[in-house]
Amino acid sequence: MKIFSESHKTVFVVDHCPYMAESCRQHVEFDMLVKNRTQGIIPLAPISKSLWTCSVESSMEYCRIMYDIFPFKKLVNFIVSDSGAHVLNSWTQEDQNLQELMAALAAVGPPNPRADPECCSILHGLVAAVEALCKITEYQHEARTMLMENAERVGNRGRIICITNAKSDSHVRMLEDYVQETIHEHNKLAQFVFPYVCLLSPVLTSEVHSVRAGRHLATKLNVLVQQHFDLASTTITNIPMKEEQHANTSANYDVELLHHKEAHVDFLKSGDNHVGGNSREGAFKETVTLKWCTPRTNSVELHYCTGAYRISPVDVNSRPSSCLTNFLLNEPRYKIDGSLEIPLERAKDQLEKHTRYWPMIISQTTIFNMQAVVPLASVIVKEAMTDEDVLNCQKTIYNLVDMERKNDPLPISTVGTRGKGPKRDEQYRIMWNELETLVRAHIGNSDKHQRVLECLMACRSKPPEEEERKKRGRKREDKEDKSEKSGKDYETDKPWQESERLKGLLDREKEELAEAEVIKDSPDSPEPPNKKPLITMDEMPVVEKAKGPMSLLSLWSNRINTANSRKHQEFIGRLNSVNNKAELYQHLKEENGMETTENGKTGRQ
Repeated sequence: MKIFSESHKTVFVVDHCPYMAESCRQHVEFDMLVKNRTQGIIPLAPISKSLWTCSVESSMEYCRIMYDIFPFKKLVNFIVSDSGAHVLNSWTQEDQNLQELMAALAAVGPPNPRADPECCSILHGLVAAVEALCKITEYQHEARTMLMENAERVGNRGRIICITNAKSDSHVRMLEDYVQETIHEHNKLAQFVFPYVCLLSPVLTSEVHSVRAGRHLATKLNVLVQQHFDLASTTITNIPMKEEQHANTSANYDVELLHHKEAHVDFLKSGDNHVGGNSREGAFKETVTLKWCTPRTNSVELHYCTGAYRISPVDVNSRPSSCLTNFLLNEPRYKIDGSLEIPLERAKDQLEKHTRYWPMIISQTTIFNMQAVVPLASVIVKEAMTDEDVLNCQKTIYNLVDMERKNDPLPISTVGTRGKGPKRDEQYRIMWNELETLVRAHIGNSDKHQRVLECLMACRSKPPEEEERKKRGRKREDKEDKSEKSGKDYETDKPWQESERLKGLLDREKEELAEAEVIKDSPDSPEPPNKKPLITMDEMPVVEKAKGPMSLLSLWSNRINTANSRKHQEFIGRLNSVNNKAELYQHLKEENGMETTENGKTGRQ
């Protein structure tokens, strides 16, 4: 059986009868200007709060502390009772805040002291409180839905806090009996309307606290809220704060904080002797004392965080509490007793959303290395996106499309790859796939996330002309890569080939020289033909430089041609040719007296 504790639902029933307009007889100084007062000015008389004002302020402090530490699953229903019952809010989570309650109480207004007291009774509010407890909350409905046919096994308990002016003990007992009878009657009714109401526990336990109005009532409710929700107290002592009147001086103050008692479990197990101080409620309530120290960044002096708990100051309106609260909100790095203003469950939920897609190393991602993707990546993890967020995401996607159209480079990691890495088209394909994975990880958050995915997929499905342009670009890149590769191979092989050819020619020249020396030294050998001597590299005539750099082959060819030209007599026809044309059989023409040609002109002898 799943039982909701009595702290799940709390009903406040505040008396609004005419006698609640009476004074609490605790005076408050209204005129605080005791210095520099002009003589002859009569000071303002002190004022006192009504019983109604004291009751409302005390109950609001109870709700404030509960909402601060338990923003969910701890619900309050507020009822005002006079001539009838006035229910100011419901069990829905939207009504669970101080602003709603304060606005509803302001609409009710203070009690009318001239109203007929016989027509007013606190019993109207108690009946409405029992009816409110019989109604199921959203959390109870969820539990009943999960159990289906065993929905009746969901327990229903609650707490009623009644603030009234009881005349005697018999009056108190009458109120208790009336509540017990009302619970019994409503349980009978719940059997016929089970889907809408829930059986209330028939066990009634009551406590009576007789206190004076004013600050005593506020102190009592402060103690009760700690008992009802298992809260503990921690007091931060010796907090230095500057004085408002004297800016150059400072004084030390103490601030008491409330939080769940689990924050002290490990602290109490350690046997530390800081436990045992008295809280501001008196000697019957203990508090753990922590001494303030200036926060430092030295890792040696910082302690590990063992837990995170919501906190609420006891005196929220005091200047020390306000200063400490602002300091903790503005400097979240510093923690006191492991307490944080962010609940642990919410922190876990935020962590889960931000790490649904989380590359382990930076070289495994492209989009998280791109500044252009930051506007989208920062808002896509939200649970609920606004229209402006969707517009920013769409602008980011369009900017990426424009980058791809311009063929801008991407920060693709080339670690572990050979060469230049993937081509530009492949780089953008990797980027789009990763971006789609990120958006799909959060598509279930809201409909606006779906709109972002639709925009992304629409931009990824390119028109046919765009695909054709991409194919042409890929072919052009392949040709450039091939030409560049062949050029590199040719430049690599060319020096080696030239050096091998040069070496072979030199070897053959040496063999010819050696053979010529052997023939010359032989006594029977004829006189060698009149050959021009071989020339060395130094005797080689200067060849006119061709335009551009000359290769080693050109240099060697010029040398060989020059050397060969000196080893034989030039053909007479080539020497007497005009424009590389020589006329044949000139001697025959001269003998017959025929025309001869000189320099391209004909004539007779």
